[in-house]
Amino acid sequence: MSKDNAKAPHVIDLAVLNSYLSSACPSIGHVESADKFAGGQSNPTFKLTTDNGVYVLRRQPPGKLLKSAHAVDREFRVINALQGSEVPVPKAYHLCVDASVIGSMFYIMAYVEGDIFWNSALPEIASSTTRGVMYDEMNRVLAALHSVDIESAGLRDYGKPGSYFERQLSRWTKQYRASELEHIEEIESLIQYLEANLPKDDGQVSLVHGDFRLDNMMFDMSDPKKPSVVAVLDWELSTLGHPYADLAYQCMQLRLPSNIAHAAGLGGLDREQLGIPSEQEYINAYCERRGIDGISNWTFYLAFSFFRLAAILQGVVKRAHDGNASSEKAMQLGAMVRPLAQIANQTIHQSE
Repeated sequence: MSKDNAKAPHVIDLAVLNSYLSSACPSIGHVESADKFAGGQSNPTFKLTTDNGVYVLRRQPPGKLLKSAHAVDREFRVINALQGSEVPVPKAYHLCVDASVIGSMFYIMAYVEGDIFWNSALPEIASSTTRGVMYDEMNRVLAALHSVDIESAGLRDYGKPGSYFERQLSRWTKQYRASELEHIEEIESLIQYLEANLPKDDGQVSLVHGDFRLDNMMFDMSDPKKPSVVAVLDWELSTLGHPYADLAYQCMQLRLPSNIAHAAGLGGLDREQLGIPSEQEYINAYCERRGIDGISNWTFYLAFSFFRLAAILQGVVKRAHDGNASSEKAMQLGAMVRPLAQIANQTIHQSE
């Protein structure tokens, strides 16, 4: 390993990459530079500048990985399957499963111009009308995603159909127990509620994103009256699942307090003044687009979303505790575990 690579494990050897792409994917041209995007993507992502244009390369991190983590091949497959659909995704060019080329599996997709917004309240947007249209556009994309014909998209085997919440609850409870560092009474109450209120499987199966939220959308803001989503990003957690999981996950995030550093929600803010639809209005718009009358067991889906996020964050804390993750940020995220369970329990009590 060269000194450069020892210092920067994400450096890509352009000579090797160009040699491979010249026959594997010649249409993108000769790569002149590969600059890593800043930010905490779990799959390192690079801007490729070639003599034919600009592209994006997304790779697995080098080194030993958990079996199902960092599945860039699944990301490529779903982006490829959604080409030409109502769900905006970048054009997919090439998947390389041979880790010997640059040190890990990778794929190449189009570079999309657009804006990403991190704060649910959209403070950068001056007009409340524009904010409302942006939320409606997200709603449209979510309904379109859940309306994708899995069979004709070639995604019938992209996940296990049926019993989604039963399997997910079992999975995340095990994950939480494996990373538990202290007894949290609020989490125990939440798990008890979820186990006692698991809805009967209603047979709905759709493609789900798994992390559907504002900052995984790229917007074209060239016409403030008609902002549009031009790309949905980060398909790493996508699978076949229950459509209400995505909807509840997004609504759960919007319930989070507006002063959380890493996940500012709309809790405590006046949504009407901001021009952002209420939760019920958002659900109604989704139901109308999908041709359904309403959603039963909504409290369960919300509570499950809080638990899933708490379990994910607890895993981050455990990895930091074991010396495998950035400690300071992990501990900040870990401090959210109990509050998440508290908000979930409040939500349950309010609905009762």
